[in-house]
Amino acid sequence: KTKLIVYLPYKNISFDVETPVMKKKKKNVTKKTIKKAQIKRPSNAEAEKAVRTLISFVGENPDREGLLDTPKRVVKAYRDWYAGYDQDPREFLSKTFSETGGYDEIVMLKDIRVESHCEHHMAPFIGSAHVAYLPNKRVVGISKLARVTRIFSKRMQVQEKLTAEIANCLQDVLKPRGVAVVIEAQHECMTTRGINEPGISMVTSQLLGKFRTDPSTRKEFYSMIKQDSILKKA
Repeated sequence: KTKLIVYLPYKNISFDVETPVMKKKKKNVTKKTIKKAQIKRPSNAEAEKAVRTLISFVGENPDREGLLDTPKRVVKAYRDWYAGYDQDPREFLSKTFSETGGYDEIVMLKDIRVESHCEHHMAPFIGSAHVAYLPNKRVVGISKLARVTRIFSKRMQVQEKLTAEIANCLQDVLKPRGVAVVIEAQHECMTTRGINEPGISMVTSQLLGKFRTDPSTRKEFYSMIKQDSILKKA
């Protein structure tokens, strides 16, 4: 785009102008960008070689007996920690149920374990997620809320993005009347290095639909989070 500036005696007006030629160039740039984003994964051997390099970088001997199999173990662990890249969370939300007996109140899954890795330092952050939605005539199996959370967690993340991705995925696929997600986690990138502040946690939330627009629905959601489990009282 180019900016066209019009000068008048009393004000300056500017607006963007996009010609057909510029639009064509823009499309070509977009296609190139998409192709670039398709990264070819290294082989296991290449990944293990990289781990050996890191072992040497910290001052250890990768050929020492106790470290000989470490590269293989690390690569295997990475496949587990980042398994979310091989799964589509939307697929787990495809099957829903309409036999709800007219139920139209909040459905919440509390204290979902969150184990993810900070994309800035690749250090773990661990905590819990509370995920809720207001069904719109149909519900999804409750385990699927945990699965969606797990899939997005098993990728390189920042907690703010993780919270938004879970909420937006549920909203886009289920089309409920609202979605609410709260995550509280401790980040080892700041508890074990850098500022070294253990015992502190980060809280993020994403509210969509009625959870954002209706104060009473929002209040009920937060009260359900604070409420002690009735199972513990039994």
